[in-house]
Amino acid sequence: MEVRHIPYLLLLPAIAYLLFFIGYPLIQALYLAFTKNGAFSLETVRRATSDPTFWQALKYTISLAIAIVPIQLILALILALAVNRAFKGKDFTIYALIIPLTISDVAAGLIWYTMLSDYGFMNKLLLNLGLISQPIHFFGYEYRTMEFLAIVIAEVWRATAIVFVIILAGLQMISREYLEAAEVFGAGYWIRLRKIVIPMLKPSIQSALIIRTLFAMQVFGIVWILAGRDIPVLAGEGFYQLMEIKDYGVASIYALTIALLSIILGALYVKFLKAEYLEVRT
Repeated sequence: MEVRHIPYLLLLPAIAYLLFFIGYPLIQALYLAFTKNGAFSLETVRRATSDPTFWQALKYTISLAIAIVPIQLILALILALAVNRAFKGKDFTIYALIIPLTISDVAAGLIWYTMLSDYGFMNKLLLNLGLISQPIHFFGYEYRTMEFLAIVIAEVWRATAIVFVIILAGLQMISREYLEAAEVFGAGYWIRLRKIVIPMLKPSIQSALIIRTLFAMQVFGIVWILAGRDIPVLAGEGFYQLMEIKDYGVASIYALTIALLSIILGALYVKFLKAEYLEVRT
C-alpha cells in the first residue's frame, strides 16, 4: 500500500458514516417529499404548505431561535469573561455552570413545568413575598405568550452551557501577550475587549452560533412538555405527522425545512463571522 493512499483510507470511516446516517436519510426524505407513485410530484409540498399549522410551526421555530440564541450568546460571553481569570473556586464555578448541559431536554422541561405551574416553586415564592396576589398562569392555550416565555427560560437555562464552554475555550486560546501589550500602551478593559478579545473570539462565536442554531431549529422535547401543540414547532409537527398521522411525505417536508433553514443560517454565520487575525489585516 502506498503512503499517499493512507489519508484516504483514514477518511473512509467518516465518509461511510456520513453516507449511511446523513446521505441515505436525506435521499429518502427527498424521495418521499417530491414523488408520488414513483414519479416527480409537488402534491406533498402543496399539501404541507396549505396547512396553516406548517406556517405557524415555521414562525414559532424561527421566533424561538431569534429569542433564545442571542440571549444565550450574550449570557455565555459574560459568564466566560467572568470565569476566565484566576480566583478561588473557579473549577467548582465552571462545573456548576455546565450542570444543565447534562440534563436532557425532556427532564429540563419537566423541571421547569414543575417550577412554573400555578402552585409551583416560582408562584409560591412570589406569593409568599407578596409580589403577586394570585398565581401567574404559564400554561394553557389562552396563555401562549407565557408558554413561549417559559420555553425561552427553560432553553436558556438548559443549553447556555454549551455556548459558554465553547467561548471559554476560545478565550483561553487568546495569547496573554496581546492583552499585556495593549495594556502597556494604555488600552483599557473595554478597548481590549472590543479591539482584541471579540475579534479573536469570532471563530469560537461562529462555532457556538452554528451548533446552537442547529439545535434551536430542532427544538422539540421542551416545547412538547411545556406547551404541547399549543406552540407548534417544525420538529414537533414533523414528529406528529410521522407518528400520529402516518403521513411520511409531509413529515419529510418538515424535516427538509429544518435542514434548509440550518444550511442557510450556517452559511450566513460562516460569511459574516470570519476570523480576524491581528497580525495581518487586508
